[in-house]
Amino acid sequence: MHLSLGFSPCPNDTFIFDALVNRKIDTKGFTFEVVLEDVETLNRWAIEGKLDITKLSYGVLPSVLGKYRVLNSGSALGKGVGPILIANPLRPPKGEPANGKFDGGETVIAVPGEHTTANLLFSLAYPMATNKVFLRYDEIEDYVLSGKGPGVIIHENRFTYEQKGLVKVADLGDYWEKQTSRPIPLGGIVIRRGLDAHTVQAIDQLIRESIQYAYTKYPELNEYIRKHSQEMEEEVMRKHIDLYVNPYSISLGNEGRDAVKKLLEVYQRLNPGSAFSIDDIFV
Repeated sequence: MHLSLGFSPCPNDTFIFDALVNRKIDTKGFTFEVVLEDVETLNRWAIEGKLDITKLSYGVLPSVLGKYRVLNSGSALGKGVGPILIANPLRPPKGEPANGKFDGGETVIAVPGEHTTANLLFSLAYPMATNKVFLRYDEIEDYVLSGKGPGVIIHENRFTYEQKGLVKVADLGDYWEKQTSRPIPLGGIVIRRGLDAHTVQAIDQLIRESIQYAYTKYPELNEYIRKHSQEMEEEVMRKHIDLYVNPYSISLGNEGRDAVKKLLEVYQRLNPGSAFSIDDIFV
């Protein structure tokens, strides 16, 4: 059976999917049309229902529940792994945040995509700060460095911003954890509704096996990870994997599923006009 599969080129995703897409494990007769894109592109495609299986931000899940369900394997959850709001102390524009607060929304905040979990967590922490510009995650450090305003960073940028003289205004993941006492649900893997139960369970198991295979070779970084890592240093790649691939990636478990449901409840509170059910979310 041939299925379309999308995930990001970030080291955590290429670490997870390498063995599956490069047939280092027995794929049980499944083959894949693989596309690697930034997560906000994948979020938009999920809204369109473009792919059979895809990585997405949990922040976009409310918009795609009619098309997809969440797999138990492949997710990025955890504690201390959330987005960070950063600023440039040397080039503060008018309205730059002071003491973690914004002054009436004059400042334009760069956020890595409208549909990302980062945007949802930022809205939870700063509900009055609605003046945003949506950029690719890897463009936000430069936005802040240029003095245009603060930005919300994700992925490997959390390991590099201090080296560039930027400072943390707020840890949005820490805010989430204090408010909810739950791990942060950043991204997950979803599969198209309508696929038969055997296929769904087989794909879930194959992703789990792919992760387990990857760990048998780690901390070695294979060519697939290196090829798509955007010239990261090896230390940064390993930090990225260590932070975003963990037991929740192998299986969400009850704690992980509860965290995802909590995020959907928060979304409903922030978007009172939204209409979706939090039942039948998971495979």
